[in-house]
Amino acid sequence: MLIQQKLDNINAIDINNRNIDWLQLQWYEAGKRILRRQTLAGNDISLKFPDKNPALTQGDVLYVSDSLIIAVEILPCDVLVIQPANPFEMASVCYEIGNKHLPLFLDNNELLVPFEMPLFRQLSAQGYAIKQDKRKLLHPLRSTVAPHAHNNGSLFSKIMQLTNATE
Repeated sequence: MLIQQKLDNINAIDINNRNIDWLQLQWYEAGKRILRRQTLAGNDISLKFPDKNPALTQGDVLYVSDSLIIAVEILPCDVLVIQPANPFEMASVCYEIGNKHLPLFLDNNELLVPFEMPLFRQLSAQGYAIKQDKRKLLHPLRSTVAPHAHNNGSLFSKIMQLTNATE
């Protein structure tokens, strides 16, 4: 089955005795324009969004018929949960994570980042309230800042690269 657009969200449509078949995706697959997967009921799905990043999220409806709805389910993954104590701490943590070009998600007043042990160690050593958990990454913080390269890495970034290579 070829899907080229999302239709709605499961919370906004009438289910009317239709079966819901979930297309389970990892958080990083939700932005892919082209993807082949199988739903929980075994339906083969080909996603091919022609124009742009689909930005799929929990409950997005991809297909509707008289008897079936196919909707997206974002799977939980290991994350770092950071609870900044004040706006300054929020800005500092976001700066540290952004400087590493890692994706950042917001859930209520908590920042979520896909789990990475070197970042966990760094933020813990800096005294931030941080823990590991399993969560769905649903609300990415979007930035308009263009990516850039770090040509001359600092001693810290070189140590972090060595730490990443051993894990």
